[in-house]
Amino acid sequence: MTQKTYSIFGAGASGLYTAWRLLTGQCKQSKFNARQLKKGDVLELYDWGKYDFTKRYPGSRAAGARVCTWHYNDDKTDSYVELGGMRYSYWNRIPSKDNPDPNNGLAPGHRVVTTVISMLGLDKYSVPFNVTNNQLFYLRSRNFYLNSISSNTPAPYNVNNFGASTTPDQGFTTVQDLATTKPWNDFTRRDWCRFYQHGRITAQLPASSVFQPGDYLKDIGYWNLLYDQLGAEGYDYAADGNGYSSNVINTHAGVSFNINNEFTPGSQYRTLSIGYSGMFNALFEEIVKQAKAKGVEFRYRPDTRLHSILSKSGKAVFTYAHRDNPNIAAGASEADAAWMAMPRAAIDLVAQATRFRAAGKGEVDVLNHEKVGLYLESTIMQPSYKIGMFFDQPWWSPDIDNPAPYPAQVVGYTITPETISTLRGQKFPAAALKAMTTLVDVPYESAADMLKAIENITDQALTISQAKQLTAASRNDTIGPSVSNSPIRMVVYFGNNATATKKKPVYGILASYDDEDNTAFWHELELGPKRQREIPSSQDTQPLDGPRPVPARMVKMLRKMLAELHFGPNSDYTAVPEPLQSAYMDWALPPFNAGYHEWAPHYDIGDVQRKIRKPSQLIQGADADIFIVGEAYSNDQAWVEGAYCTAESVLNDFFGIEPIIDNRAYPFICPEEASEGTDDELDKILRKIDPKRQSQEPEAV
Repeated sequence: MTQKTYSIFGAGASGLYTAWRLLTGQCKQSKFNARQLKKGDVLELYDWGKYDFTKRYPGSRAAGARVCTWHYNDDKTDSYVELGGMRYSYWNRIPSKDNPDPNNGLAPGHRVVTTVISMLGLDKYSVPFNVTNNQLFYLRSRNFYLNSISSNTPAPYNVNNFGASTTPDQGFTTVQDLATTKPWNDFTRRDWCRFYQHGRITAQLPASSVFQPGDYLKDIGYWNLLYDQLGAEGYDYAADGNGYSSNVINTHAGVSFNINNEFTPGSQYRTLSIGYSGMFNALFEEIVKQAKAKGVEFRYRPDTRLHSILSKSGKAVFTYAHRDNPNIAAGASEADAAWMAMPRAAIDLVAQATRFRAAGKGEVDVLNHEKVGLYLESTIMQPSYKIGMFFDQPWWSPDIDNPAPYPAQVVGYTITPETISTLRGQKFPAAALKAMTTLVDVPYESAADMLKAIENITDQALTISQAKQLTAASRNDTIGPSVSNSPIRMVVYFGNNATATKKKPVYGILASYDDEDNTAFWHELELGPKRQREIPSSQDTQPLDGPRPVPARMVKMLRKMLAELHFGPNSDYTAVPEPLQSAYMDWALPPFNAGYHEWAPHYDIGDVQRKIRKPSQLIQGADADIFIVGEAYSNDQAWVEGAYCTAESVLNDFFGIEPIIDNRAYPFICPEEASEGTDDELDKILRKIDPKRQSQEPEAV
């Protein structure tokens, strides 16, 4: 029997998921039997860095690529702050009166991540990650709360049509209403895929508008559309107030409608109490375990990056380089199939190695084909910067002695299965416990609101003692966030989340969560005084090394901005105490060169998703088992879900592995049907606006 070698380049979410599913996935199609890993085969996992996976495989930083859990004193039992990806949207798979068919197209949640967490036995660590309903803002040197915005106390922006008297996300709604044929909450995943290709402006617009009815949203930059419809002040208010600069740049307008519609009713966000990196530690452990059980030789190759890759004689032939000299090939090898589990910048670096040489006889330089290059550029790289801090007190909290004038609205209460279990052990009333099962994961800003919700169901008042029990068991503070138009942009409050409850309390915050142009502000403060740069930023792989300590000048700048946010304009930086520890991750640096990605205009992104995962499909006569997976070219950019879904689609379609979930109502990537034909419903609306209008066929990229 011929031995197969499968090589995966990248040990982040999509790389680990691919390895795990190759070892554990089931195949029921005989034509794919030869493609399944069997005893004696080889599975290689190349890692440019060296993640801290297990005691046997220690490393320099927490697992997870652009997920990076940072613990106080690097103690995994102590408090932590997420310096990369933080959470997932929970998919409730249990049928109920309010959720009779969890598998339908409208059920919210990241279905693959939720499933993986359950299959890895991590459900016991899954905890709510609630967002406050009353954010603190510091915009244009004014402190105010979301619930205080009104016609009498508008936000400090001169927005047309009294727009400053509403919330900043109202600008997104105003623009979305230009192109809707049914309520946005009724859009399924398939509907969105179709909308990305066929969605057009349907509203009647004045001649002064740059954009007009019938214009395809895929051909419009979102920044252009926002500015055209909201004006300068309206755009600034939406941009500043939503916290994410990446959400208002010139991305594919149709996709941005969905992104800024993210927090839909019913969405429940969760994370892992052990830190989000814990999911990737568990995945790696399962890979090692399953490979051994299956007799597959697993080779983990840390500190090694893919240098170049070509297709020749049915094999993926490649060179690799070592971390200490990443630009020079150190060796060559080949694989029966290869996965590039990496983002756009890292892929482009691989392509550069062979870009200026002619392909040899029988070779196909897949990555440097013009059509492949076009599709690779369909996603926009979005730089991101995150700075974490630990303190010995939660000075931002509203319920401490002498709170700040503008505390973060983080106090919250959530009933979880663990809450119910705890109270059952305390002999809590059965009727109240039964009522609480219908209120699981519903966030409450006050204990009084939660008590009222329970008593409205039971028609029985709880005693003072019982109310205290409930309050203590259900306290689950929100993470904020607070939003500023200063370079800190957003502050996320993790608090004391140590798993070792007997430790001295340490309170963590993400002191700066920003992206786009704000990242350069912090980048120039990284070195401190009397220091010159010693290596070019293009070769600084800090994201692989792990969180770096924040120099004193950057700490002082952060304290100054945090003081303005919580204590008011011109507050002295000393109002915020000196942190116990602080560290940053600059995701604009190699090898990621971006914290996340978003689709560019003027592309049929469904076609890109389907073709770029096996890029040889774009080259006439070529068939190379070289695959691209990851969030960059997914339906769920910036989420682990996107990385898992692209990897899953490759394994389903090219290796015959059965889908991990029933995906009939939840396509992992946009199906081909979404790109076909025209949207008759949209055409009917457009013809009402302009009776002379002819149906428009979608344009190809």
